[in-house]
Amino acid sequence: MAQKGDWVKIKQVILEPSERSENTPQDTKGTPLTMWVKGLLLQDGEIGDTVKIKTLTGRVVEGILVEINPRHIHDFGNPIPELIKAGIKAREILYGGEEE
Repeated sequence: MAQKGDWVKIKQVILEPSERSENTPQDTKGTPLTMWVKGLLLQDGEIGDTVKIKTLTGRVVEGILVEINPRHIHDFGNPIPELIKAGIKAREILYGGEEE
């Protein structure tokens, strides 16, 4: 059970498959366009309930409660050797050598 003021994540279907553009790629045309938003819960609720949240930017958004205290699980992927080398070279150009 989530309580008013808890940090939560909701989902909201923006467009059903039938409402999506004809130009939508075939591999995604059959799925709904869905938005996930994090914010502070404005009323008590349970996973699966339709609730309202207030985002950190002050927007009030309604959707299905999907997670309580969601984690940040994104990253920047695997390192790219060419970008590491480019960063070292840029540092040499900008600062006249490698860092000590």
